[in-house]
Amino acid sequence: MRLLVVKLSSIGDVVHTLPAVAAVRRSRPDIRISWAVDSRASAILHGSPVIDDLVEIDSANANGPLKRIASFRHAMRRNGDEPPDVAIDFQGLIKSGLVAYSSQARRRVGFESADLREPASRFFLNDQVKTSHIDHVIEKNIELVRASLGISIEPGRYEFPVHIPSGDVGYIDNQLAGEENFAILNPGGGWPTKMWAADRFGMLADWLLDEFGMNSIITFGPTEEHLAAAVAEASRSRAARALPATLKQFTALSRRARLFIGGDTGPLHLAAASGTPIVGLYGPTSPARNGPFDHRDVVIGRDLWCRAECHRRSCWHWNCLDIEITDVQSAVRRRLEA
Repeated sequence: MRLLVVKLSSIGDVVHTLPAVAAVRRSRPDIRISWAVDSRASAILHGSPVIDDLVEIDSANANGPLKRIASFRHAMRRNGDEPPDVAIDFQGLIKSGLVAYSSQARRRVGFESADLREPASRFFLNDQVKTSHIDHVIEKNIELVRASLGISIEPGRYEFPVHIPSGDVGYIDNQLAGEENFAILNPGGGWPTKMWAADRFGMLADWLLDEFGMNSIITFGPTEEHLAAAVAEASRSRAARALPATLKQFTALSRRARLFIGGDTGPLHLAAASGTPIVGLYGPTSPARNGPFDHRDVVIGRDLWCRAECHRRSCWHWNCLDIEITDVQSAVRRRLEA
């Protein structure tokens, strides 16, 4: 049997799909698994033991549905793949539905219409799974493989099979130079509404040093160097330093960190997958759906009437991440005590 997993982006969404795919690999080793992913979000999947073929779509040069389909089919031909028996769309967007449809899979499985991010994507499916009664996106993804392939997994038992090359581990070893008591501060977020103020991160770094003797390492993504520099500059004690890292290097770093503090973005989800203690700063997205899944982790945000998963990338009337530093300090204490 041949299975096509369709999860194009983003990094956090790709991470949230790994436990479902790992469950397929563990329960049905006879299934050949291909994964269609945007090349900009594919790095974390390279070398994963649960994937047989990685089908990378160059969306940066494939704007529009026809170009995206052409890019996907070209990638499939390059891998020598025959049409899959089943395609599972874990994304629920029109573009991901198009990829599933263009794969020529006989069965095209996805979420029920109420759970599709773009409801029109249902026209590309011929099998929909009831998932709206489930809160967390990881469990929704697992329900897709349970219902469509008869595969189950023990609740809360998630596997994130990410391969970290020895060179990336060595890079982090050299950067840390034996340092063990450190926190990761990640000020980025993609959307302005997901980002806590850089100066408050700097103040938090000073407090972490004074309160726990803990230094801070600032992580950042492409085009976010200015944020990392602003956090380091705001730390009067110079307790925070920026560390450039790839996604796999970040994962190696997070496996060693005592704490991660940041918003709802890819690094938070990689840290959660690594078992790093987390204080999550949530604004326009729902922690019940996208938050860390360890019950000891702490998620905080402003209690606004409009806050529940609004998905606004900008907002003219509220700053839903205008969280007081004392509230974050309290959350840090609770998480470290746990």
